[in-house]
Amino acid sequence: MNPHLSDRINNLPVSETLAMAAKARELKEQGKDIIGLSLGEPDFNTPDFVKDAAIQAINDNYNGYSPVDGYADLKDAVITKFKRDNGLTYTRDEIVVSTGAKQSIANVAMVLLNKGDECILPAPYWVSYAAIVELSEGVPVEVRAGVEQGFKITAAQLKAAITPKTKMILFSSPNNPSGAVFNKEELASFAAVLADHPDIIVVSDEIYEHMNYVGEHVSIASLPGMKDRTVTINGLSKAFAMTGWRLGYLGAPAWIARACNKMQGQITSGTNCIAQRAAITALEAPVSKIQYMIDAFAKRRLLILDLLNKIPGFKTATPDGAFYAFPDVSFYYGKTVKGHTIENATDFAMMLLEETGVATVTGDAFGAPGCIRISYAASEEQITEAMNRIYELLKGF
Repeated sequence: MNPHLSDRINNLPVSETLAMAAKARELKEQGKDIIGLSLGEPDFNTPDFVKDAAIQAINDNYNGYSPVDGYADLKDAVITKFKRDNGLTYTRDEIVVSTGAKQSIANVAMVLLNKGDECILPAPYWVSYAAIVELSEGVPVEVRAGVEQGFKITAAQLKAAITPKTKMILFSSPNNPSGAVFNKEELASFAAVLADHPDIIVVSDEIYEHMNYVGEHVSIASLPGMKDRTVTINGLSKAFAMTGWRLGYLGAPAWIARACNKMQGQITSGTNCIAQRAAITALEAPVSKIQYMIDAFAKRRLLILDLLNKIPGFKTATPDGAFYAFPDVSFYYGKTVKGHTIENATDFAMMLLEETGVATVTGDAFGAPGCIRISYAASEEQITEAMNRIYELLKGF
């Protein structure tokens, strides 16, 4: 703790996903054979038709400041996408384009939460949610669902967590880190609970919407009575393999969108102009243009599940979306593996890295202290080798 730094930054946790990735890179630079399954980053290149659009934008001399909330024609592309894929109708003043979906979420938290306001986080949840809420001076309220529930909270759990201080609920479906997907009936049960609490805003992170292996993606905003109280978050990082392009967007009631635009105007201003022009082409393309990536993830999902189910002590729910497996490894707590005493998921993840060279992420970072997150956004060869290494380490248990 540096006394010269603000309490805000001193109290802010380091992103565990980025920390593990940095540790894995460090070991790799030392010559160790590391298989990185910690980052949620597609191992595909950005599609050529998107890259071509970016090159054209450069040649067309797009190089000036862009509107804070996004180019008008990009907003139109976002509106068309929301209508086509989600059954949602928005106008330009309800759309804000940001530097990644993470900024979109941060904008919303900053403009909605006052000090002491509570934000319900169905756990497991993405690693940055709690930190963003705390930076906004809000109070994250974890509502946990374990492997036995398929990592999905119930409407009864949601109802029990609501207090007079509840201002927001923030969740992702398909879920990072568990891969769980809320179906229409489950989302409708949440909507029924929230009908009695009209002042609570729902923030739905749908960045993995196209990586759904069991059915049609449903946006909670599309359900009766929900659109005017829901912020729908999305972006290009996952579906279009554009993580480094940093472009996300939201659809929200106009009063929230205006506030986000105001906040963003004082933080970053408009998103990179070239990424915005490329995003128009990406969003206007049919989903069939990226189906090859979705199909590859679906195949890898079956592969990693088969291999995980052979590892002693692992309890794994079937992930219905995204590209993560989230095994419960609490069987090993209190045990010693190769001289490593395992007390928690962080101990287990570090032991795996040191003993097998496989980088995962502790579930402690996701509000699920019994689990580790394993990304299968990697080649089938890497997945097979990584799971075999873990199996060989643990096969005696």
